[in-house]
Amino acid sequence: MTKSVDVAVIDYGMGNLHSVSKALQHISPSSNIWVGDDPDIIKNADRVVYPGVGAIGDCMAEVRARGLDEVILDVAKTKPLLGICVGMQGMMTHSAESGGVNGLGLFPDNVEFFADAFAQTQELAAATAQLKVPHMGWNRVAKAQDHPLWNNIEDGARFYFVHSYFVAADDCASAVGVTEYGLPITAMLARDNIFAVQFHPEKSHKDGLQLLSNFMQWDGAS
Repeated sequence: MTKSVDVAVIDYGMGNLHSVSKALQHISPSSNIWVGDDPDIIKNADRVVYPGVGAIGDCMAEVRARGLDEVILDVAKTKPLLGICVGMQGMMTHSAESGGVNGLGLFPDNVEFFADAFAQTQELAAATAQLKVPHMGWNRVAKAQDHPLWNNIEDGARFYFVHSYFVAADDCASAVGVTEYGLPITAMLARDNIFAVQFHPEKSHKDGLQLLSNFMQWDGAS
């Protein structure tokens, strides 16, 4: 019999699974948090988390090798789905990383490399000369659109980022939260029952836990 769970955290061998599942269990002690790659369990979970760390080329190769790309696309049609860091990037159409990698295409946006973006003009290169890549640390996120996952989180709250690639906020119609690192970048984006963040909510203390709590209560409606 297929096991029913409250939250399925997708394990494709490359996510920050322990921290994510521990944070979810902390904010919802009575929930059944499951970590794994069984397609039936993922599809039957009430809600799904798609985490990720590392190189997106390796991540997407593992997702596809395990048949999880089709599982995520199926989940994205009906269930609350949360993408985290590389999980968010994997939801995009294309990434410049690893020589170019196609994502799942849940959003029409592309993922760019900070160093390439900073070098586009002399003015931007000069303004960003002291910024390190990867972008690592705490940044304030400004609200771009209202969304239930913003509930009880102040506009300008700080979240923890670790990434070298990003989705440009200026071109992202789905952005609901924006931060600055040399240029505006998408920190949160949403469409229908899908929500994704570039930062790590599981490492972002009070506001990160609040966002995860909001996700646990979210029915997938905007």
